Amino acid sequence: MQIEWIEEDAATGTKRSVRAEKFARKWSFRVRARRRTNWETPLLVTREMWETLLDALERRLPRREGVTDDDVKQVRAVIAGLPAEPTTEEPQMDAEDADRDKKGDGVP
Repeated sequence: MQIEWIEEDAATGTKRSVRAEKFARKWSFRVRARRRTNWETPLLVTREMWETLLDALERRLPRREGVTDDDVKQVRAVIAGLPAEPTTEEPQMDAEDADRDKKGDGVP
């Protein structure tokens, strides 16, 4: 089974094609930057890629387009086993930092 989609490459910001393929009960990912180029194995399979695959499988499940409940369970298990993505929020100031900031003693 193969599922393909287009996404933005996080490193370069360009569009790329992504293909997820299940063979022998194992999922593998391939990417390519342009049409008519060779598919390559990505350096890093991101959580976003797994979540996109899960979304595609869940959309195909009611139509039974070669997708089984086991496929969805397998991908959900992989996502559950991945580490959480780091947040990009700025750190919160604690009470001591706020007091220092009010007094003007804080380092800019």
